[in-house]
Amino acid sequence: MRFAVHSWFIAGIFAAAVVLTADARAEKPSAWVAEHLDELVSLYQNFHQHPELSFQEERTAKRLAGELQTLGVEVTTEVGGHGVVGIFRNGPGPTLMLRDDMDALPVVKETGLVYASRERIESTNGTSVGVMHACGHDVHMTNLIGVARYLAANQSAWQGTVMFVFQPAEERGAGAKAMLKDGLFERFPKPDFALALHVDSTLATGKIGYRAGFALANVDSVDITMYGRGGHGAYPQTTIDPIVESAQLVVDLQSIVSREIAPVESAVITVGSIHGGTKHNIIGNQCKLQLTVRSYTDEVREHLLEAIQRKAKAVAMSFRAPQPKIDISEGTPAMRNDDDLVRRVLPSLQRAIGKENLIPAEPSMGGEDFSRYGRAGVPIFMFRLGSVDAKRLAGYKRIKQPPPSLHSALYYPDVEPTLETGIAAMATTVVDLLPNANSPK
Repeated sequence: MRFAVHSWFIAGIFAAAVVLTADARAEKPSAWVAEHLDELVSLYQNFHQHPELSFQEERTAKRLAGELQTLGVEVTTEVGGHGVVGIFRNGPGPTLMLRDDMDALPVVKETGLVYASRERIESTNGTSVGVMHACGHDVHMTNLIGVARYLAANQSAWQGTVMFVFQPAEERGAGAKAMLKDGLFERFPKPDFALALHVDSTLATGKIGYRAGFALANVDSVDITMYGRGGHGAYPQTTIDPIVESAQLVVDLQSIVSREIAPVESAVITVGSIHGGTKHNIIGNQCKLQLTVRSYTDEVREHLLEAIQRKAKAVAMSFRAPQPKIDISEGTPAMRNDDDLVRRVLPSLQRAIGKENLIPAEPSMGGEDFSRYGRAGVPIFMFRLGSVDAKRLAGYKRIKQPPPSLHSALYYPDVEPTLETGIAAMATTVVDLLPNANSPK
């Protein structure tokens, strides 16, 4: 059931205290974060210990809604699933959307941290699996609550509307689409611009990576079933072997990127899974392949998906086999940071953390459904937040081992400096994008 909570009826004494204690002269974000870091780390550890998978973020959403309500924010829940939208109005001015993701991953944690998640769920095949915030969404949530608390305590520093969006199901590439379908930009003010951040497991704490233009890729999943005619492995001439078909297809797929896509374009086709057969001497009836497909432009994306289907059908025809079954799903469009917004935000980031700590970032073939808000007509910018202490990164370099990547059971952020940088950077940017012309300088 959806509900809207009007903060002036329920915020109570705590919210009033937050507003009344706001300084006439706004506090510098970095100083505010240092003063409140312990309570923010405690909040982070709570999120870290209680992760929830995509489409199951009920407890997390309830906690986030409560955090916003205590600050005097108008809150609506169950937007596109477990999505939470908070509207913080502070006089006339532009609307700035700050987006966050809430879901975790089915990964058994191996970090050894005392506050590590011990959550487990039963998977669709009946086995027990662990649940872990292996992609930093716990940092993202804490960061955005920290920004909200700063803005509530320093309302003299900014003017306009901040739209807090806590999005479900980012890991499935479905949350942004669901929130937009549920009227995110019709039921609430359509923002003039939108910001987000994402932790980076290869970037040192205190650093921020930025990139204008394409930063993350189109992501598509392709499931292919190659059909054959089963029989005895000793008499292959009486069969159509779907495993040999599939092996041929794996080879043929490699020529798409190398021979059909221009070398200056970015594209990836990876066969991540292949399953067929049951026993040494039995030729089965089918073999299944699972592919991930990455690109940047719509034209290359369309070419890749068409070519995969063409190659699969051609291989089946060459074996006189039935036509394959091909399913394309989980598509997420490429994320393109708005050039003008990036140029506008960079001075704020520089002021917050120092020019020497801003690092131009390379484009990545990872994906992020934050891109969908850009496709919906809102200028967007997602920057990368360093999350691993420089000494720890140097240690990995000494032993010639890459640091654990996002989605790894071994990944964990050095949370204190990560939050200090992220909150200071985001809060400074909000104040600069939504300036109060009458605020004391």
